[in-house]
Amino acid sequence: MTETSHSLSLPSRLALLALLSLSSSFLLWKSRRLRRLRLFSQNPNPDPNPRGKLFFASQTGTSRALASRLAERLRAAGFPFDLVDPRGYEPEDLSKETLVLIVASTWEDGKPPPNAEFLARWLAESAEDFRVGSLLLIRCRFAVFGVGSRSYGETFNATAKDFSRWMRAVGAAEMLPIWEGDVDNGDVDEVFDFWSQKVIGLLKGDVRENGGHLASTPESNGFYSEEEEEEEAMESAAVDMEDIAGKAPSRKSTGALSNGGQNGDNGLREMVTPIIRTSLEKQGYKIIGSHSGVKLCRWTKSQLRGRGGCYKHSFYGIESHRCMEATPSLACANKCVFCWRHHTNPVGKSWRWKMDDPLVIVNAAIDQHTKMIKQMKGVPVVKVRGGNQVGLGQIWVGSGVKQEQLLEGLAPRHCALSLVGEPIMYPEINSLIDELHSRHISTFLVTNAQFPDRIKMLRPVTQLYVSVDAATKDSLKAIDRPLFSDFWERFVDSLKALQDKEQRTVYRLTLVKGWNAEDIDAYANLIGIGKPDLVEIKGVTYCGSSATSKLTMENVPWHSDVKAFSQALAVKSSGEYEVACEHVHSCCVLLAKVSKFKVKGQWFTWIDYERFYELVASRKPFKSEDYMALTPSWAVYGAEEGGFDPDQSRYKKERRHGAASIRG
Repeated sequence: MTETSHSLSLPSRLALLALLSLSSSFLLWKSRRLRRLRLFSQNPNPDPNPRGKLFFASQTGTSRALASRLAERLRAAGFPFDLVDPRGYEPEDLSKETLVLIVASTWEDGKPPPNAEFLARWLAESAEDFRVGSLLLIRCRFAVFGVGSRSYGETFNATAKDFSRWMRAVGAAEMLPIWEGDVDNGDVDEVFDFWSQKVIGLLKGDVRENGGHLASTPESNGFYSEEEEEEEAMESAAVDMEDIAGKAPSRKSTGALSNGGQNGDNGLREMVTPIIRTSLEKQGYKIIGSHSGVKLCRWTKSQLRGRGGCYKHSFYGIESHRCMEATPSLACANKCVFCWRHHTNPVGKSWRWKMDDPLVIVNAAIDQHTKMIKQMKGVPVVKVRGGNQVGLGQIWVGSGVKQEQLLEGLAPRHCALSLVGEPIMYPEINSLIDELHSRHISTFLVTNAQFPDRIKMLRPVTQLYVSVDAATKDSLKAIDRPLFSDFWERFVDSLKALQDKEQRTVYRLTLVKGWNAEDIDAYANLIGIGKPDLVEIKGVTYCGSSATSKLTMENVPWHSDVKAFSQALAVKSSGEYEVACEHVHSCCVLLAKVSKFKVKGQWFTWIDYERFYELVASRKPFKSEDYMALTPSWAVYGAEEGGFDPDQSRYKKERRHGAASIRG
């Protein structure tokens, strides 16, 4: 070929290429157009009110509860929707659907919950299979709401995003761009309700996503034109003026509903947003500053009335009416299934909020605590029905606060840093502990074993706890639902860090029937890692079912179950630990290290608190044996009293008649 002919052929080839491209584009357009017309011809009169499907991808129940609520609202609005668990749905039937709503939680590592795994896999494979094509769900309209935790970073609401992407890839039309609920902000309900209103408005034909009317939408005709597809794509990329003006939550975030306060000094936001504050205050919390809280424990109220204290009174000599339950960090790095606050507190993997001064926190905590104690003055005084003498089993109609206990309660002598959240996350935790000790207030600090470095730098506390909620990696992940991907390594390192602590250390085991109550060998191995002074074994407390926890009373072990577990665990220790104490009322048992706390056949699990303050003030090294005290006989395991202080009066409700009785 000559140089001239070569130069002349280049434009020709380019023209041919352009012609082929245009032809291919036309043929593709024509094919899609004919396919749509065929679909329309098969159903020229589509049902104006087709029965939709409302799917929930849920593990702990949050998404299911939200979907159920939406189903009720849809039915009330005249739109018949089936509430569908994807586990029992055949994905091949999606091609028959015309309306699909999805409420999806994101589970481990950005994956869908187990009940939606098969549906997700089917959609993912279909979206990538060229044989399926982009017209499979051409008659289907859909919308997705995601339920997730922004603390998980890149995997935040990954499942919802995947569902949206896959549905669009196989031809479904997205009525609303994905909305994302962030459980960390505590306003998922509000954002979901707003999204629900949008969905119902679209189904009614009242509004479009941009606020306009739905007078003649492509969906109502049964097929789309190319121009309408382009308009739809442009609308999907647009941002509502409502969102810009801050009148409604953003479609990509929780918007105005989720924004917390800002610290003008350093730009950091407050941990407790207004909605979280409202939720916690409804539960009885007194919020201190921007990230701390205090709450009156039911055992404090009980001992103010002379009705007995909690297991800490039996095991360690804590006077419950002089105990203050508080935390300097309402945030946590776990989302445990048995969380008694039902995840209304924030979560996080590091401290990223504004920070209050430790002195201010301590002063405010004591002030709020004493105010709540004073309010107990209003509790009715004791009245006896049918006589002047109180005897065994006699009926009482009320029980008032005892004056002596009330006066003592106004001066707290103990602080349980275990209210909620992760106290050790607070950057100034050591200064806060020092401040409490300087006021002769002892400290029991509980950590969830995700911050081993913080444990290592912690100054002496009266008693340091590590929550050991499960004995294996898989069960810990299922129960605690940690934010950290390396949660197990952090957990083990936290246990190892206890060995270097000279003061009292404790494993706290919460037994949940059907979850972790059978792993005795694995628990024994964990005890060998941290070698704690003490092991508390307690049955889970049932706090009612919620959207975030589906535990029932069937998951609560009997005290006999806890005792059997404790005895078996003591045997596994080959004599290193023995069962020392119990508190039947709390369904709690204590194992203690024999070499430290059993002296000449007697247990010394109680604490000499004044001696502890002296040791702390000396700033010299000291050990747990240096401030232990003799355990009273009524608290020792197997005693007739079952850990109930005989100086208190046991109060028992007569459920049949709604009255009450006491036993001395």
